[in-house]
Amino acid sequence: MAYTTINKSTDYFNTKLISGNGGTQSITGVGHQPDFTWIKSRSRVDPHSLTDSVRGVASQLDSSLTSAPTTHSDAITSFDSDGFSLGSQADVNRSGTTFASWNWKANGAGSANTDGSVNSTVSVNTTAGFSIVSYTGNGNATDTIGHGLGAVPKMIIVKKLSGVSTWNVYHQAIGNTGALYLNTNDGTTTSSGFWNNTSPTSSVFTYNTTNPHIAYCFAEKTGYSKFGSYTGNGSTDGTFVYTGFKPAFLMIKRTDNTSNYLLYDNKREGYNQANDYLNPDSSNAEGGGDNYLDLLSNGFKTRVASQSINVSGASYIYMAFASAPLVGTNNVPCTAR
Repeated sequence: MAYTTINKSTDYFNTKLISGNGGTQSITGVGHQPDFTWIKSRSRVDPHSLTDSVRGVASQLDSSLTSAPTTHSDAITSFDSDGFSLGSQADVNRSGTTFASWNWKANGAGSANTDGSVNSTVSVNTTAGFSIVSYTGNGNATDTIGHGLGAVPKMIIVKKLSGVSTWNVYHQAIGNTGALYLNTNDGTTTSSGFWNNTSPTSSVFTYNTTNPHIAYCFAEKTGYSKFGSYTGNGSTDGTFVYTGFKPAFLMIKRTDNTSNYLLYDNKREGYNQANDYLNPDSSNAEGGGDNYLDLLSNGFKTRVASQSINVSGASYIYMAFASAPLVGTNNVPCTAR
């Protein structure tokens, strides 16, 4: 059984759906004060908006673009005790538009971290295995940056904050010799230039840059988060992937060939097999109706022979967060969907 010390996942991660009103509104019911909020229109071709407490609420990044952050004082206007407040900015609050938001808790604006060769500002939640790291490198291939997790991160998403640059993704299933790009549908790119062929440790990760960057770092927590891989079988009776919990958030990417990221959660539609997806590497509106997968009490199961999710023999990675653990410290099992 996948026992966990996190009995209430919404204390650290939650999906919240939004109906845009074109004015101002307070979004409540998140279950915590978020430090990283990712918003995407469901019903329109519109940008992603990624905001965190370290860069500040006026700074927005788009996971599908290589551009530097844009500044909007009327997007997210504050992170609040049970959610966040929105201004009238259309990318997050267009009237008549539906949105999904995914929210993680770290630890506010962050504090100085001197681990490694590069000083960083780190907002970290060690219980949930999540940190937001801001730093400017020294331009050495062996630069190491402190992440504050006290555990080895299984996934790191890095974005340069000045000029044009890809989003680089480290995943433990790919290893330290290559990376994915969050903003494209490319498969794994192999190069020592990403992580200097050096795996992260419980205190630092390796990255070569002279520019300001933001990094989102994730360590795995039993019954709450999972960062793994699977091989497709090309069948409608597809591959089952055990996570040890009922997924509330699931992002999948094929690594050995070109294919879009697929992002699912347990709030949109909310029943199998009609789980809708959004694409972190695209501004497209929500897709669905393809019956791609089931979200189950202990993992997920693919249901179609699609390139994006279940080609026979193809390699895929995923990141997942729980809506409920399979079994918590209270010995209460979660129920099937």
